[in-house]
Amino acid sequence: MNISRMFRVSLFALMLLAIPASSFAGVFIQVGFAPPALPVYEQPACPGDGYIWTPGYWAYGPVGYYWVPGTWVMAPEPGFLWTPGYWGWGGGFYAWHPGYWGPHIGFYGGVNYGYGYFGHGYEGGYWSGRTFYYNRSVNNVTVTNVHIYNKTVNNMTVNRVSFNGGNGGINARPGRDEEIAARDRHIDATGVQRKHQDMARENRDLWASNNHGRPAIAATERPADFHGRVVPAKEGGPEYRQPENRGANRPENRGKENRPENRGAENRGMNRENNRDMNRGVPRPQNSERGNMDRPAEREQNNRGGRPENTARPNDRGQENRPANRVEENRRPENRVQENRAPENRPSENRGQRMDRPNNSRNDNARPHENGQRQEKQQKEDKKPH
Repeated sequence: MNISRMFRVSLFALMLLAIPASSFAGVFIQVGFAPPALPVYEQPACPGDGYIWTPGYWAYGPVGYYWVPGTWVMAPEPGFLWTPGYWGWGGGFYAWHPGYWGPHIGFYGGVNYGYGYFGHGYEGGYWSGRTFYYNRSVNNVTVTNVHIYNKTVNNMTVNRVSFNGGNGGINARPGRDEEIAARDRHIDATGVQRKHQDMARENRDLWASNNHGRPAIAATERPADFHGRVVPAKEGGPEYRQPENRGANRPENRGKENRPENRGAENRGMNRENNRDMNRGVPRPQNSERGNMDRPAEREQNNRGGRPENTARPNDRGQENRPANRVEENRRPENRVQENRAPENRPSENRGQRMDRPNNSRNDNARPHENGQRQEKQQKEDKKPH
């Protein structure tokens, strides 16, 4: 169990180090408490043709939640759009569903990220062949060498909630088009996007525990550039305080949820000690019982002529001994009969002295003959003259 626990801890440590990459590669991060509200910020100007806006979001790492600024990113290939990631409640925790590139916009939890991402689909522009057309009504496009159009989007709902489901979360489900988009060919976040998130994780001003939901850098003009044209948050949601028990709610909580196993191992160790203490006293009466029970079992076996004795249950041996004692008591009269027969056998010893008396009937017949001889002898003695 200790080896398994060390393996899980080591695996989790590697997972935390790889969070920036794994959050894009499809490895879900799970947290026990909700992320902060989305901050309010101005969109930086589009740097050029072919750049797609990727909204900012709250990521999670060893430091807790931290803000990844929104930025303009060059599409990996023409015709691809960015589907943002989102936090979704399920199974007792918030899971991160990473974003991806694809020919259609998929489901991003109904979260209103703004600037074209109003909960479903994308209103910031569209591809026509190899050319992207920007909707100036929702994007800050000031350059002249791009294709633009104006389409008003009626976004009446202003919602800064950053997660789907759970307590206070957005109640949204994927539509038919979004389910189809989920089956399209996807491309994970590009290398510059991963670098952008890595830099955000290392920036202490972007940690929610420090900025309380109002990051100093809310958006950048270009990815992984935190020293150029950056935009601070105008305002955040309610002041965010990192939960005191954040250590119990980090992704490693899944390992900590396995603590009952470790506790079970500890309990098994305690049980072993308890069992040892209990066993120290238990074998003595068992051995004495076995020793005392084996003896009558052997006597009974000898008395029964070698019949097998069932001694599987020590508790039953005491009951089995009772009939054995009864048998011995019942057999004692037989021995007494043999003792009573011993006097009858004594004449047989006298038979060895008198060989002419083979049995009792001959002894009875010989007695009158001896009396007759004695009488004749007595008569002859009487006739002799004195």
